[in-house]
Amino acid sequence: MQTNNTTNNTVVYAGVDVAKATLQLHLQGYQSEFKNTLKGLDQLCAHLQKVPSVHVICEATGGYERPLVKTLQQGQIPVSVTNPARVRAAAQAQGERAKSDQIDARVLTDYGQRYQPKATPPTSATQDQLVALTQWLKQLIQGRALAKTQTEHHQDPFVLRQHAKLMAHIESQIATVEKQIAALIKQDAALQQRVNCLDEIQGVGLRTAWMVLAHMPELGQLNRHEVAALAGLAPWTRESGMMKGRCCIGGGRPEVRLALYMAALSAARCNPVLRTFYKRLRAKGKLPKVALTAVMRRLLIYMNICIKALPSEPATAGAADLKIA
Repeated sequence: MQTNNTTNNTVVYAGVDVAKATLQLHLQGYQSEFKNTLKGLDQLCAHLQKVPSVHVICEATGGYERPLVKTLQQGQIPVSVTNPARVRAAAQAQGERAKSDQIDARVLTDYGQRYQPKATPPTSATQDQLVALTQWLKQLIQGRALAKTQTEHHQDPFVLRQHAKLMAHIESQIATVEKQIAALIKQDAALQQRVNCLDEIQGVGLRTAWMVLAHMPELGQLNRHEVAALAGLAPWTRESGMMKGRCCIGGGRPEVRLALYMAALSAARCNPVLRTFYKRLRAKGKLPKVALTAVMRRLLIYMNICIKALPSEPATAGAADLKIA
């Protein structure tokens, strides 16, 4: 257990296991439970503010952690949102196989003490709204695709009429959400500039630009290796002795990969640099999906270069910048 020392400002890590209804706190060896409500969040924040130099560690839990993170950041309490897979792997490395809210909170405290993760920076209201709108747009597009596949199976006239109304409603919703996203971005000059920059790349449309900027706000602040790893497009090497396994990708931001996949399909046909790159990989015997994944990675790296160049060169970088490993 790490104790508080106000003389040298020793950081006191506190693990919070987030559930839908409860928040389990492990702080200085003691366990406390709070309700995951506005009142419970205020009580938790007030309890933590009594401990100088406290730093909260929690996991990404599909959205249940967002009110907690916002409340702590507003209360000037550093909080780190960690990858659940990493926290679980760290627990297993310590021989911890059991799992409960109390155990998870204690494990999060131990994770903070061992690895001292950086505090998650606060996001703007515009960024939060952009994420919400793009997620809803993605759900609508997926719903439209599902409805289209069911069209040929409907025979009853009433069902056909209702299906047509459903498709029209979904199309109307998609158009409305896209207008809302465009209006939101128009209010932020810097964000509008970033969207315009990405939209000028052959193969990248507005939807791709919206999705990438919503779910990867770090774009333009990372190097090419970091941006590829953050999107889950950096291949994992699997080798041991004489065994040479196949490299795979995964992890990272799946929303970004989904957007880049559709963009890469277009870029492999219409972007002169990426079309040549794709054909060269296919000529070397690479499978279509492997070559397309390489196109996705190179496209994202180029997008990162363009955003990084915006302050000095608002137009875009040259096409030759695509020629990077």
